[in-house]
Formats: sequence, C-alpha cells, structure tokens
Amino acid sequence: MRTRGTYEAAPSPANGSIPSLGYALFATRWLQAPLYFGLVAAQAVYVWEFFGELRTLIHGVVTGASDENMVMLGVLKLVDVVMIANLLIMVIIGGYETFVSRIGLQGHKDQPEWLSHVNSNVLKVKLAMAIVGISSIHLLQMFVNIHHTSRQELLWGTIIHMAFIASACLLAYMAGPMEAKATLLEQQSHTIPPQRPHNPADSPAPPAASERPE
Repeated sequence: MRTRGTYEAAPSPANGSIPSLGYALFATRWLQAPLYFGLVAAQAVYVWEFFGELRTLIHGVVTGASDENMVMLGVLKLVDVVMIANLLIMVIIGGYETFVSRIGLQGHKDQPEWLSHVNSNVLKVKLAMAIVGISSIHLLQMFVNIHHTSRQELLWGTIIHMAFIASACLLAYMAGPMEAKATLLEQQSHTIPPQRPHNPADSPAPPAASERPE
C-alpha cells in the first residue's frame, strides 16, 4: 500500500541475473572467431592464385609468347592479388582486435603500425582506401587492355571507381571529428586524476574539551 508522499521501491531483479545475461551476450562475440579463420583460408586461396599467375607470367616471358602489354597485365594481376590479400589481413587482424578480443601485440617488434591505434572508424577508412586501390588497379587493367575493352565498360568502370573515391573521402571526413574527440577524451582521462571519495575517517578529529578556547 502506498501512502501520500511516499513511493514504494520497484522490485529489483535477482542478484546476478542481469550481469549473467550481459556476460552471456558479451561472450557471443566469440562466434565471429570462426569467420576470421575462414578468411584466413580465403587468403591461402589467394596465395595459390598468386603463384599460379606468377608461373603463367614467367612462362610467357621465357617462351616469348607475351608482349609488353601482356606482361604489364600480368604484373597488374599480381598487384591486384597482393592488395586483396592486404585487405584480408586488415579485416582479419583489425576486425578480431576490434570486435572479438585483444591480440596483445603491444611492444612486439613485428606489430603493424596501424594496429596500435585501430578502432572501428580507422578500420572503415583503411578498408575504403584499400578498396579504392583495388578499383584503381582494375581500371588500369582496362586502360592497358583498351583495344579489347568496350567504351561502356570503361565508362562504368570509371563511374564505379569515382563512387569508391567519394565514399572513402566521406568516411575519412566523418571519422576525423570522431577520432579527434576520442583522442581528447583519452588525454583528459590521463591528465585529470580520479576524484577520491570523501571518507569521514580522514577528517581531522575535533579538539578535546580541554583544548577548546574559553
């Protein structure tokens, strides 16, 4: 029963029910771990593809069956495979570090430079820039092989490439203020000492009756 001016406290849930549920939801992040190992398998496929393209390129050069344009196209294919492999590495390591668990490479001599300050915003910008690089390689392949590429393919390739560039610039513009704000908050957390809660025991004791001035 509630009287005027007083309110009954809402019934609190059982102790430990909410933390247990939160921890269970937090543990579901490990469901993403097999996905990253699947990307590792995809990277192994690209390694196989790279050496297949390299063998074809060397065979064409040795036998004289490849002219200058064919050699350039072969090299661009190799660069394309390498850039896609770099994209996979960024997704695997950066995504695992950001969304699953810390890898703990701080201070390691082989730690990538970009991994020291990786977060979701930085990862999105780097992925967008990698996609722009891959798109530029594909567009360059079209222009090198321009005699076997239609004008419509060149037009759509250029439009898609410009769309990738615009998206990357927009992501970089949006990530700039967020990164600056995160850096400012981190600096403030290091410079401002935490407030110590007041403890009545730390207060000086009142003077004794004999010491009080009359």
